[in-house]
Formats: sequence, structure tokens, C-alpha cells
Amino acid sequence: MDLNFNKNEDHNKLLLSDLKKRLARVKLGGGEKRIEKHHSKGKMTARERIDYLLDAKASSVEIGAFAGDDMYKEHGGCPSGGVVVKIGYVKGKQCIVVANDATVKAGAWFPITGKKNLRAQEIAIENRLPIIYLVDSAGVYLPMQDEIFPDKEHFGRIFRNNAVMSSMGITQIAAVMGSCVAGGAYLPIMSDEALIVDKTGSIFLAGSYLVKAAIGETIDNETLGGATTHCEISGVTDYKAKDDKDALETIQRLMDKIGDYDKAGFNRVTAKKPSEKPEDIFGILPRSRADQYDMREIIKRLVDTSEFDEYKEGYGQTIITAYARIDGWAVGIVANQRKLVKTKKGEMQFGGVIYNDSADKATRFIANCNQKKIPLVFLQDVTGFMVGSKSEHGGIIKDGAKMVNAVSNSVVPKFTIVIGNSYGAGNYAMCGKAYDPRLIVAWPSAELAVMSGNSAAKVLLQIEKASLEKQGEKITPEKEKELFDKIKNRYDNQVSPYYAAARIWTDAVINPLDTRTWISMGIEAANHAPIERPFNMGVLQV
Repeated sequence: MDLNFNKNEDHNKLLLSDLKKRLARVKLGGGEKRIEKHHSKGKMTARERIDYLLDAKASSVEIGAFAGDDMYKEHGGCPSGGVVVKIGYVKGKQCIVVANDATVKAGAWFPITGKKNLRAQEIAIENRLPIIYLVDSAGVYLPMQDEIFPDKEHFGRIFRNNAVMSSMGITQIAAVMGSCVAGGAYLPIMSDEALIVDKTGSIFLAGSYLVKAAIGETIDNETLGGATTHCEISGVTDYKAKDDKDALETIQRLMDKIGDYDKAGFNRVTAKKPSEKPEDIFGILPRSRADQYDMREIIKRLVDTSEFDEYKEGYGQTIITAYARIDGWAVGIVANQRKLVKTKKGEMQFGGVIYNDSADKATRFIANCNQKKIPLVFLQDVTGFMVGSKSEHGGIIKDGAKMVNAVSNSVVPKFTIVIGNSYGAGNYAMCGKAYDPRLIVAWPSAELAVMSGNSAAKVLLQIEKASLEKQGEKITPEKEKELFDKIKNRYDNQVSPYYAAARIWTDAVINPLDTRTWISMGIEAANHAPIERPFNMGVLQV
């Protein structure tokens, strides 16, 4: 190994270490004291419940672990958005589990909580995946009710989705393991089957204090809406559990009896590990995003036996298009090439930039994958489309539009891995969040923004300077540097993969070595949902 490889490896392993520290912090939820208080009530935490429910030796992935990260500081924060979401297996059946974290503001819903719950339901709907709700929530966080209650993508959309999923035949099971109040009371009851834990679970539209204030009735919460009331008097719930473990074991038995599902029919053979060492990724990926590297070397460490068949290898070389297998699944890979390449005409093309020929190649490859029912995997390290008179005269906007059209209208499942840069329209063409990837994750080395921090800071500096000079202020070189550094630091924070993950622009920041697991589980989930419409790109400026 050369010195540069070792320096890259050190840099990327430090980023991975930072990721692990951040994950450890958010997994504490509301903190150790609140966890102890939760345990003192005889209750398991959200993460403990999910771990007990899911099959012990099977793979699982967590959606939105960093949701709410570094947000709502004036309200005490909201780690993981106050809800834990995982895709895993119960009795061998793949499903998605949503568990309120009552150590975070009693499981109250912040705006990001609603967004994360809707993302979980979106995954269930897209993939026809069974969904299990472990309910323990005080309802809407009242100080921010205007940002979570009335809009289309707010709290009420959850119950609308319950109804839609029911009509689609998607299994929904809910266990009330703590508070379930007000509008939130509809979620478990709009599920197929509902469980409630005796003495700790409760369901009511209004608690005892509000009942007293509203109609003058004096009644305790257990009599009003406890397990005995709803299992023996109202008939609202279907099963009464003696404790958390009993409820989770009941869910396991229910899941064990679900019939098989209609499959989309994606191609899979026996999985084989990459021949090249996946750990080499840390040494190949450069510590400076200005440096070049060969994306093929990354691909070799992600695909089975490190083998892939390139489509149009010598044409449009700043995008690699290739057929391969990941954990046995057939995939079509669309990846940005970060090497400086030389065309047959002797012209040099910058790595990470999408040129006319690259966009044309990618469009045709995406169409081929749709024709052959092959899931698409996008590996992003893109600075955008090529600019300048030559590209404009060559119709780069038209070629870019064709690629965006193909990505938008794909009917096969798409999965996006943000490896490095994800800037501007390049993010869109390479299947950013707006283009409905089934899952989108980032490596710790990723950046998502309109442009790089350096470029953006230069533009914003010129605007700031012009404004100050209009006010009569003289800008010295020292003042200019101070302004530049201040702008760049602010912008760099916004391009961080954790900033994106906090807002659920991505589903997770992951260890690069977990990429194969995420893609494999994602395709398995997508295989639950047969493709219902043909691929059609509509009108194109050919």
C-alpha cells in the first residue's frame, strides 16, 4: 500500500469513528436518567422493545437514526426524532417497526417525528411491507402544534395512510405499551390488530383531567381507557398483554402465521462476497474531494466476486454503467467516475462531472434496466453537469433532461448511496431524495448541497462585500478573510451528511461496509411489491 492510501485510510476511519460516537449518543434517547425512570415503571425502552421483537440473528437497518439531530435546542432536543424505526425480520418475515421513544418528551410528536413516521409508512406502502407500531406517546408536542397538526404532510396524514394501507392489504399490527392519547388513539385502532399492555397501556381521546374539565366527570385513567376497559368493555383492542415482553411475543406469533406475498420477481442467485477486500474502500476514497480516484475500485468492493459488466465502457466515461450482483441480487449500477478521463477525440473530461455523452449513456442504460426488470443502484459523487459554450451548444440541458426523465419514470426500485459530492442538478440526475429512491443513504464522506462549500462561500462573499461597500464600509483583506471563513463555516455545517440526515433528506449515515446489507434488504423489501405499470418516458427532446 502506498502512503496516500494510508493517509486516506486514516482520514476515513476517523470519519467512521465519529459516526459511531454520534450513533452511540442518539441511541441514549432522552438520557440515562430517563431510561432508568422508564425501567422503574416495568417498561422496556423503544430500542429494547425492537431488539426483543426482531429475529436475533437476522440483519436489520435503522431508518432516520439522526432525525432531529442538533435541532429544537430551545425545546431540549429530540434525539432520533423521538421515534425508532427499523427494517428487520419477525419470524423470518421482513417488516418495518416503528416505536415511540417515551424517554424523549414522553414520546411527544415534534415536526420531525411526524416526518419520520410518514417516511416509515412510505417505505411500507412502496414495498407492501408489513408494519408494526409500538405505541408509547403523549401525542402532539403542543408548543409546536402549528408545525405538526394541520397540513397535508402533518400528523393527520398518519391515519390517512393507515386507511390506505389497509385497503392495499398491507399488514398493520399495533401494540399500545404506554400512553396513546387524543388523535393518536386512532393509529392502533386503524391497524388490523391492536394489543394493549395491562396497567401501563392506555387509550383515550381525552385523559381524566381533561374529562373533568370538559364534562365534570371524575374518573381515573385506568378505568377510562386501560387494558381491561378496552379488551372487555369497549372492544377497542384485540389482545391484553401482561407486560411488554408478553405483547412482543404475541406479535411474533401473529407474524408467524402470515401467508406468503406476491413477488415482483427480481433476479437473485446464491450470494457471494466481493473478491477484493471491502475494507480497502477506506484507503481508496480520497481525504480531499478535489482528488481523483477510480470509482471502479469502489464498485469491485461492493459487488459479488468483484465482477461487473460495463455497458458502453468507452463512451460517456464520467458515468460508469454496469450490470452486477449485490448479495445475489441482479442490479444495474449508475456511478459517477471521479477520474480525469480522455475521450477518443483526445479531449479531457473532469471526473465527477456529467457531460452530454455521459447523460445519454445513463439514460439508455436506465431504460434497459427497466425493460429487464433490474433494480438500479446509484453511487453518487457528482459536482453537477458540465457548463460552458461547448456543452450548451451541444445541448447539455436537453441531454440532462433526458436522464432526469428516465430516473423520474423508472418503475424498477432505485437505491441511492451518496459516497462523496452530491451537488446541484447532479443530485437530481443521480436519483436524489426528490426522485423516490426506495432507500437513500450517505457515507460519512458525503456532502449534499447546491454547490461545494468553497464555491458557495466565494459567491456569498461577493454578495456580502457588495452590500457592506454600499453602506460605506471599507473591506480590507483581513476583513474579507474573516467574512469568507464565517460564511464557509456556516455553509460547511449545512453540507454535512448529518445535517441532511437530521432532516431526513437521507435515511441514514452508514458505515461503507454496511452498504451491501442496505441494498440487499432494500431489494428484498421491494420484491414484496409487483411492478404495476410499464416503463414510459413520455415526451422527449430526442
